[in-house]
Amino acid sequence: MTSALEIRNLHVSVENKPILKGVSLLVKQGEVHALMGPNGTGKSTLAYTLMGHPSYEVTAGQIIFKGIDLLELEADERARLGLFLAFQYPVAIPGVSVANFLRTAINARRRAENPADKGISIPEFRKMLKSKMDLLKVPNDFAGRYLNEGFSGGEKKRAEILQLATLEPEIAVLDETDSGLDIDALRIVAEGVNALTGPKMGTLVITHYQRLLNYIKPQIVHIMLDGRIVETGGPDLALHLEERGYDWVREKHEEGANGR
Repeated sequence: MTSALEIRNLHVSVENKPILKGVSLLVKQGEVHALMGPNGTGKSTLAYTLMGHPSYEVTAGQIIFKGIDLLELEADERARLGLFLAFQYPVAIPGVSVANFLRTAINARRRAENPADKGISIPEFRKMLKSKMDLLKVPNDFAGRYLNEGFSGGEKKRAEILQLATLEPEIAVLDETDSGLDIDALRIVAEGVNALTGPKMGTLVITHYQRLLNYIKPQIVHIMLDGRIVETGGPDLALHLEERGYDWVREKHEEGANGR
């Protein structure tokens, strides 16, 4: 059975200010979607709401994943269910190595599925982690470093993709993974995402710019303005944005609103 993330007429406020104003979206395993839009339109609000950030108040709508309403679950429960968020600005966790963090996360998910599970053994974990690091071309010493402490922007994003590879979620949300990356780091991160993309993982890529989509190829592109998805199309929609910017979408949306 294919897992799907379904967002139904989602309304979200922050400090009593409406940000999302009726977002509906369906992402299935095996699909790659891109969500684009200028700053301040609600893209990151959507990402954090999906994972259950307490500062974001859902005032209407539903988020359904595997037939379960995520609004009833805490953030860690959503993650154990198979939903993953790669942060735009990953935080450092001093004193916790990348390897220890990943092993703890894997064991938490395994025990959520089977409380009697004793967790992944150290030899099995090391073998699995090495295979993931080789796949993503991550240096071997990466595993022993404290998570994100002293990492460059590119290293932080690679650590996020390594988490993605290790946890193997059914749906992954990448919140502006291209933010702050030079072209070489961007290519490395995108190659990592592409290596993981397949029938078992659906991906929602949130970005401002077409440049990331030169490397990660979406099948479906959505444009968000003023807290709503106002346009959906194929990969050519992102190219159209690159050529003409967001003004034509805004004008079309305003004309449609005035014509109602």
